[in-house]
Amino acid sequence: MTQQVPSTEPELAAVRNFRDVGGLPTTDGRRVRYGVLFRSGHLAHATAEDAAFLTSLGLHTIFDFRNAADQKLEGPDVALPGVRNMNLPLSDPADGAEFWKMVRDGDIAQLRAILADDQGADRMITSYRKIVTERTAEHSRVLHAMAEDSVPALMHCAAGKDRAGISIAVTLLAVGVEREAIVADYLESNAKHRRYKVRRNGNPETAYTPEVMELLSPLFDARAEYLTAAFASIEETWGGVDAYLEQGLGITPQTRQRLRDRLLD
Repeated sequence: MTQQVPSTEPELAAVRNFRDVGGLPTTDGRRVRYGVLFRSGHLAHATAEDAAFLTSLGLHTIFDFRNAADQKLEGPDVALPGVRNMNLPLSDPADGAEFWKMVRDGDIAQLRAILADDQGADRMITSYRKIVTERTAEHSRVLHAMAEDSVPALMHCAAGKDRAGISIAVTLLAVGVEREAIVADYLESNAKHRRYKVRRNGNPETAYTPEVMELLSPLFDARAEYLTAAFASIEETWGGVDAYLEQGLGITPQTRQRLRDRLLD
Protein backbone atom coordinates (compact mmCIF):
# COMPACT_ATOMS: atom_id res chain seq x y z
CA MET A 1 0.00 0.00 0.00
CA THR A 2 1.37 3.40 -1.00
CA GLN A 3 2.20 5.72 1.86
CA GLN A 4 0.15 8.92 1.87
CA VAL A 5 2.82 11.59 2.11
CA PRO A 6 1.89 14.48 4.42
CA SER A 7 1.33 17.87 2.85
CA THR A 8 4.22 19.36 4.81
CA GLU A 9 7.25 19.11 2.57
CA PRO A 10 10.07 17.11 4.16
CA GLU A 11 13.35 18.81 4.93
CA LEU A 12 15.86 16.71 3.03
CA ALA A 13 19.42 17.62 3.94
CA ALA A 14 21.16 16.79 0.67
CA VAL A 15 18.47 16.21 -1.98
CA ARG A 16 17.35 19.40 -3.67
CA ASN A 17 13.97 20.16 -5.19
CA PHE A 18 12.07 17.14 -3.83
CA ARG A 19 8.31 17.18 -4.00
CA ASP A 20 5.23 15.03 -4.41
CA VAL A 21 3.31 15.85 -7.58
CA GLY A 22 0.06 14.73 -5.96
CA GLY A 23 -2.98 16.97 -5.91
CA LEU A 24 -2.67 18.47 -9.40
CA PRO A 25 -6.08 18.72 -11.12
CA THR A 26 -7.04 17.06 -14.40
CA THR A 27 -9.28 18.55 -17.05
CA ASP A 28 -12.04 16.05 -16.16
CA GLY A 29 -12.15 16.87 -12.45
CA ARG A 30 -9.83 14.22 -11.03
CA ARG A 31 -6.50 14.77 -9.24
CA VAL A 32 -3.08 13.17 -9.22
CA ARG A 33 -2.94 10.77 -6.29
CA TYR A 34 -0.52 11.59 -3.48
CA GLY A 35 2.32 9.18 -2.92
CA VAL A 36 2.65 7.84 -6.49
CA LEU A 37 4.76 10.38 -8.40
CA PHE A 38 7.68 12.36 -7.02
CA ARG A 39 10.38 14.61 -8.50
CA SER A 40 13.73 15.84 -7.24
CA GLY A 41 17.31 16.68 -7.97
CA HIS A 42 19.93 13.93 -7.92
CA LEU A 43 20.28 11.54 -4.99
CA ALA A 44 24.07 11.18 -5.12
CA HIS A 45 24.67 13.09 -1.89
CA ALA A 46 21.64 11.87 0.07
CA THR A 47 22.33 11.48 3.78
CA ALA A 48 21.34 8.38 5.73
CA GLU A 49 18.28 10.27 6.97
CA ASP A 50 17.38 11.35 3.43
CA ALA A 51 17.70 7.77 2.23
CA ALA A 52 15.54 6.51 5.09
CA PHE A 53 12.80 8.98 4.16
CA LEU A 54 12.97 8.07 0.47
CA THR A 55 12.84 4.38 1.37
CA SER A 56 9.70 5.02 3.43
CA LEU A 57 7.89 6.19 0.28
CA GLY A 58 7.69 2.62 -1.00
CA LEU A 59 9.20 3.56 -4.36
CA HIS A 60 9.16 0.98 -7.13
CA THR A 61 11.38 2.83 -9.65
CA ILE A 62 13.69 5.82 -9.76
CA PHE A 63 14.03 7.32 -13.24
CA ASP A 64 17.44 9.01 -13.45
CA PHE A 65 17.77 11.24 -16.52
CA ARG A 66 21.38 12.28 -15.89
CA ASN A 67 24.05 11.57 -18.47
CA ALA A 68 27.56 10.20 -17.94
CA ALA A 69 29.05 13.68 -17.42
CA ASP A 70 26.52 14.40 -14.67
CA GLN A 71 27.25 11.13 -12.93
CA LYS A 72 31.00 11.72 -13.16
CA LEU A 73 30.58 15.15 -11.59
CA GLU A 74 28.09 14.23 -8.86
CA GLY A 75 28.44 10.47 -8.43
CA PRO A 76 25.86 7.69 -8.65
CA ASP A 77 22.58 7.83 -6.76
CA VAL A 78 22.55 6.45 -3.24
CA ALA A 79 21.15 2.94 -3.48
CA LEU A 80 17.75 2.41 -1.87
CA PRO A 81 16.83 -1.13 -0.85
CA GLY A 82 14.31 -2.81 -3.10
CA VAL A 83 14.08 0.12 -5.52
CA ARG A 84 14.87 -0.22 -9.22
CA ASN A 85 17.02 2.54 -10.73
CA MET A 86 16.40 3.13 -14.44
CA ASN A 87 18.97 5.43 -16.04
CA LEU A 88 17.66 7.05 -19.22
CA PRO A 89 20.13 9.80 -20.11
CA LEU A 90 18.56 12.85 -21.70
CA SER A 91 20.48 15.67 -23.35
CA ASP A 92 21.47 18.32 -20.86
CA PRO A 93 19.56 21.49 -21.76
CA ALA A 94 22.78 23.47 -21.67
CA ASP A 95 24.36 20.64 -23.66
CA GLY A 96 27.98 19.67 -23.47
CA ALA A 97 30.77 19.16 -20.95
CA GLU A 98 32.79 21.99 -22.50
CA PHE A 99 29.91 24.40 -22.02
CA TRP A 100 29.58 23.51 -18.34
CA LYS A 101 33.34 23.80 -17.88
CA MET A 102 33.01 27.36 -19.20
CA VAL A 103 30.15 28.01 -16.77
CA ARG A 104 32.24 26.76 -13.83
CA ASP A 105 35.62 28.20 -14.84
CA GLY A 106 35.07 30.93 -17.42
CA ASP A 107 35.79 34.60 -16.77
CA ILE A 108 33.26 37.34 -17.36
CA ALA A 109 34.30 37.88 -20.99
CA GLN A 110 33.84 34.19 -21.78
CA LEU A 111 30.45 34.09 -20.08
CA ARG A 112 29.31 37.17 -21.99
CA ALA A 113 30.33 35.50 -25.24
CA ILE A 114 28.16 32.43 -24.67
CA LEU A 115 25.28 33.83 -22.61
CA ALA A 116 24.75 37.55 -23.22
CA ASP A 117 21.95 39.00 -25.38
CA ASP A 118 19.48 36.23 -24.50
CA GLN A 119 21.80 33.45 -25.70
CA GLY A 120 21.28 31.56 -22.43
CA ALA A 121 17.48 31.65 -22.64
CA ASP A 122 17.56 30.81 -26.36
CA ARG A 123 19.76 27.81 -25.63
CA MET A 124 17.29 26.57 -23.02
CA ILE A 125 14.27 27.01 -25.28
CA THR A 126 15.98 25.17 -28.13
CA SER A 127 16.96 22.33 -25.82
CA TYR A 128 13.46 21.94 -24.35
CA ARG A 129 12.07 21.69 -27.86
CA LYS A 130 14.67 19.09 -28.84
CA ILE A 131 14.13 16.94 -25.75
CA VAL A 132 10.42 16.69 -26.59
CA THR A 133 10.81 16.06 -30.32
CA GLU A 134 13.97 13.92 -30.34
CA ARG A 135 13.84 11.89 -27.12
CA THR A 136 10.55 10.15 -27.77
CA ALA A 137 12.01 6.66 -27.17
CA GLU A 138 13.01 7.57 -23.61
CA HIS A 139 9.68 9.15 -22.77
CA SER A 140 7.87 6.18 -24.27
CA ARG A 141 9.84 3.84 -22.01
CA VAL A 142 8.96 5.89 -18.96
CA LEU A 143 5.24 5.93 -19.66
CA HIS A 144 5.08 2.26 -20.59
CA ALA A 145 7.02 1.31 -17.46
CA MET A 146 4.70 3.32 -15.25
CA ALA A 147 1.62 1.87 -16.89
CA GLU A 148 2.93 -1.65 -16.25
CA ASP A 149 4.24 -1.56 -12.69
CA SER A 150 6.78 1.20 -11.97
CA VAL A 151 4.86 3.24 -9.41
CA PRO A 152 5.37 4.80 -6.98
CA ALA A 153 8.05 6.51 -9.05
CA LEU A 154 10.57 9.30 -8.55
CA MET A 155 11.97 11.20 -11.54
CA HIS A 156 15.15 13.22 -11.28
CA CYS A 157 18.02 14.68 -13.24
CA ALA A 158 20.78 16.86 -11.76
CA ALA A 159 18.72 19.80 -10.53
CA GLY A 160 15.28 18.25 -10.95
CA LYS A 161 14.24 21.20 -13.12
CA ASP A 162 14.78 20.61 -16.83
CA ARG A 163 15.03 16.98 -17.90
CA ALA A 164 12.97 15.75 -14.96
CA GLY A 165 10.65 18.72 -15.43
CA ILE A 166 9.95 17.81 -19.04
CA SER A 167 9.46 14.12 -18.20
CA ILE A 168 7.08 14.99 -15.37
CA ALA A 169 5.21 17.31 -17.75
CA VAL A 170 4.90 14.57 -20.39
CA THR A 171 3.55 12.18 -17.75
CA LEU A 172 1.04 14.73 -16.52
CA LEU A 173 -0.10 15.51 -20.06
CA ALA A 174 -0.68 11.78 -20.60
CA VAL A 175 -3.10 11.56 -17.69
CA GLY A 176 -4.90 14.79 -18.53
CA VAL A 177 -3.58 17.26 -15.96
CA GLU A 178 -4.50 20.86 -16.70
CA ARG A 179 -1.78 22.66 -18.63
CA GLU A 180 -1.72 25.60 -16.20
CA ALA A 181 -1.22 23.22 -13.27
CA ILE A 182 1.71 21.54 -15.02
CA VAL A 183 3.41 24.90 -15.54
CA ALA A 184 2.71 25.98 -11.95
CA ASP A 185 4.31 22.78 -10.59
CA TYR A 186 7.31 23.29 -12.88
CA LEU A 187 7.79 26.84 -11.59
CA GLU A 188 7.99 25.55 -8.00
CA SER A 189 11.63 24.72 -8.80
CA ASN A 190 12.38 28.44 -8.43
CA ALA A 191 11.80 28.37 -4.67
CA LYS A 192 15.01 29.36 -2.90
CA HIS A 193 15.32 26.08 -0.95
CA ARG A 194 14.84 24.06 -4.12
CA ARG A 195 17.19 25.81 -6.52
CA TYR A 196 20.31 24.09 -7.76
CA LYS A 197 23.43 25.56 -6.19
CA VAL A 198 25.56 27.19 -8.86
CA ARG A 199 29.13 25.97 -8.60
CA ARG A 200 31.89 28.29 -9.79
CA ASN A 201 35.60 27.86 -9.29
CA GLY A 202 37.96 30.64 -8.31
CA ASN A 203 37.74 33.67 -6.03
CA PRO A 204 34.15 34.13 -4.75
CA GLU A 205 34.48 37.88 -5.20
CA THR A 206 34.86 37.46 -8.97
CA ALA A 207 33.11 34.12 -9.45
CA TYR A 208 29.71 35.27 -8.14
CA THR A 209 29.42 38.94 -9.08
CA PRO A 210 25.91 40.28 -9.87
CA GLU A 211 26.73 40.33 -13.59
CA VAL A 212 27.92 36.70 -13.53
CA MET A 213 24.78 35.58 -11.71
CA GLU A 214 22.58 37.54 -14.13
CA LEU A 215 24.29 35.86 -17.09
CA LEU A 216 23.87 32.43 -15.51
CA SER A 217 20.28 32.91 -14.37
CA PRO A 218 18.64 31.64 -17.60
CA LEU A 219 20.37 28.28 -17.09
CA PHE A 220 19.22 27.85 -13.50
CA ASP A 221 15.78 29.46 -13.62
CA ALA A 222 12.57 27.58 -14.28
CA ARG A 223 10.84 29.84 -16.78
CA ALA A 224 7.34 29.29 -18.12
CA GLU A 225 8.57 30.18 -21.61
CA TYR A 226 10.82 27.09 -21.61
CA LEU A 227 8.05 24.61 -20.87
CA THR A 228 5.54 26.35 -23.12
CA ALA A 229 8.09 26.09 -25.94
CA ALA A 230 8.14 22.32 -25.39
CA PHE A 231 4.33 22.26 -25.50
CA ALA A 232 4.43 24.32 -28.70
CA SER A 233 6.77 21.78 -30.28
CA ILE A 234 4.24 19.04 -29.54
CA GLU A 235 1.53 21.05 -31.30
CA GLU A 236 3.77 21.93 -34.25
CA THR A 237 5.18 18.42 -34.75
CA TRP A 238 2.18 16.20 -34.01
CA GLY A 239 -0.80 18.54 -33.98
CA GLY A 240 -1.72 17.91 -30.36
CA VAL A 241 -1.15 15.86 -27.22
CA ASP A 242 -3.25 12.86 -28.30
CA ALA A 243 -1.33 12.44 -31.55
CA TYR A 244 2.00 13.01 -29.76
CA LEU A 245 1.24 10.23 -27.30
CA GLU A 246 -0.05 7.78 -29.90
CA GLN A 247 2.23 8.52 -32.86
CA GLY A 248 5.30 9.94 -31.12
CA LEU A 249 5.44 7.73 -28.03
CA GLY A 250 3.38 4.71 -29.09
CA ILE A 251 1.02 5.08 -26.14
CA THR A 252 -2.28 3.37 -26.94
CA PRO A 253 -5.56 4.51 -25.38
CA GLN A 254 -5.46 1.34 -23.27
CA THR A 255 -1.98 2.14 -21.93
CA ARG A 256 -3.07 5.69 -21.25
CA GLN A 257 -6.05 4.44 -19.26
CA ARG A 258 -3.76 2.19 -17.19
CA LEU A 259 -1.61 5.24 -16.45
CA ARG A 260 -4.66 7.18 -15.33
CA ASP A 261 -5.77 4.29 -13.12
CA ARG A 262 -2.34 4.17 -11.45
CA LEU A 263 -1.76 7.89 -11.01
CA LEU A 264 -5.15 9.49 -10.45
CA ASP A 265 -7.65 9.45 -7.60
